Parts: sequence; C-alpha cells; structure tokens
Amino acid sequence: MNAADNLTVSAPLFRQVTRRRAIALSAVAAGVAAAPFLFKLGMGGDLREIVWHGTTLGAPSTIKLYHKDEAVAQKAIDAAREELDRLEAIFSIYRADSVLSRLNTTGRIDKAPVEFMDLLGTALNIAKLTDGIFDPTIQPLWSLYFNHFMQEKPDPAGPAKSAIQQAMTKIGWQQINIDTANRNVAFARPDMALTLNSIGQGYITDRVSDVLRQHGFDSMLVDMGEPRALKSRPDGKPWHIGIANPADPSQAITEVNVRDKCVATSGGYGTLFDDNGKFTHIINPKTGLTAPALMGVLSLRQTPRLVTAYPPRCC
Repeated sequence: MNAADNLTVSAPLFRQVTRRRAIALSAVAAGVAAAPFLFKLGMGGDLREIVWHGTTLGAPSTIKLYHKDEAVAQKAIDAAREELDRLEAIFSIYRADSVLSRLNTTGRIDKAPVEFMDLLGTALNIAKLTDGIFDPTIQPLWSLYFNHFMQEKPDPAGPAKSAIQQAMTKIGWQQINIDTANRNVAFARPDMALTLNSIGQGYITDRVSDVLRQHGFDSMLVDMGEPRALKSRPDGKPWHIGIANPADPSQAITEVNVRDKCVATSGGYGTLFDDNGKFTHIINPKTGLTAPALMGVLSLRQTPRLVTAYPPRCC
C-alpha cells in the first residue's frame, strides 16, 4: 500500500443506526477533501477534484468528480442529490414518510413507485436463489437485537430464545403478496417489516451515477453506501479502495485497484449490537442468530445492485 494514497477507514460509533463503514475511498494523494483539490494531468491541463459527503440509507456517502470548472461539477452534484433525495423518500427505513416505512407501518402499500417494485422484485429473486438466506423481511429480527442492546442494562447473553422465536414468526420473504399489474404490495402476516438497505445502496449508486453521466461525467467515484468506480482516475491510474481490517475497522488491511467496478465488503463488524462483537447485524433468518464480528467478505462486480446483496449472506 502506498503511503501517498492515504487510505483511511471511517468507523461510526457502536449503536449508531448507520452501518459501520467497511470501505475507505482514496483517489488522489491528498485523500478525500472537502474543498476543491487541483489535480495535475501529465499531458497538461488542470482538473479540480470536487467532493460531496452525505448519508444514504443510513450510510456515509461520497461523490467525487473532476472538472476544470467547479461550478459545472457542483451543478451535476446538485442534480445527483435531488435524485438521491427522491430515492430516499422511497427506500429509506429511517424516514417515517418513506414508501418503505409506510408499508412497514400499515402492512400494505398501493400504487407503489416503479422503482420500489423493481428493487423489491430483485430482492425476492435473490431470496429465492439463496433459499432464503438473503431475506428482505429480516427487519423484525434486526429490531429485536437492536432494541435489546439499546436498553440501559441489556442481558449480555442477548435476547431470550423465546423472543427470537417470536420474531422469526414475522420473517418470510414468501409472505409478501404482490399485485404486479396494480403495483400493490401487502404482508401476509401481521407485524412483518421489510428492509432493502443491502441492495438499496447499490441501486441508488447506479441511479446517481446515471445522473452524473447525463451531466457529462464518465470518470468518477460514487459511493452511496457501496462504492462504484467509473473508468479510471483522470491520470489513467486505477481507483484505490482500502479494505477494512475486520479486527480493527479503522485500519485498512489491504487495497484493491479497480476500473469500472463496484466493490462491496460486509462482515459482522459492520454494526455491533454489543461491545464484545458477539452480536452483529448479519443475521441468519433460518436460525435467528448473528454472525461473529470478525467474519467478512469482499465482492467485485460490474453493477452495484447485486454486489451488495450477496456478500452479507456469504459470511
């Protein structure tokens, strides 16, 4: 790993509702910069690096563009943010007014947006292919662990077996009734809840990348929870992506150099419910148990929608 690349790994604190970041992005010698950074091209000409930081579906997000005119890049980023806000209003589990949250609250949504039907269809196809190891209805189990360890003095042994068994009665991807023609979605059981975070971040990364391309950008780094590197850096070199050490997510254990690739890592260290790392956000829907914190997996793929679905289920 080159010291000049200045790879870093951010790690939100335990009990924050966002996922702990497993990936750090670094594209230039100075690393991620809030202000425009001058990038010297070998063949002449100066490009400015313009970076936006935000949050997507609870995860830290970054857009990194290069252009001689900062105003041109900022206009593209503003358009990308509008698309991000529109999609968050559909998929965010952290917004009470989102389409997803309304479905979880009422158990039914009519005339769902086309984007919601599209991503839900993808999630259910993956659930079928993995025989339910990937299950978008896992949210009741996630909420059980989260609420248990958010108590003032939680039992370090975790939720009671009876509570886990009760939560598991609310799990089941086959219990989602879909009327495709009318775009209606309903749960077949009471108190079910859906999350699309694991593939929603990749989906939004795709859509935001499309908006930026429409504004004339084809070399960029877009991370809406999982990063997508389009083409190469302005100097022709690959993008450098640092992979977090599961034992210490604040440190990069290695790096991958990518062009036109999406990268996803997942491991138990992503969100720790307890201080010892015994209980994590990766939950087996067939047993109700969580994966150890030190387990992790890396995946590379051309498009981010699927790359974000399979790694968590391979742990």
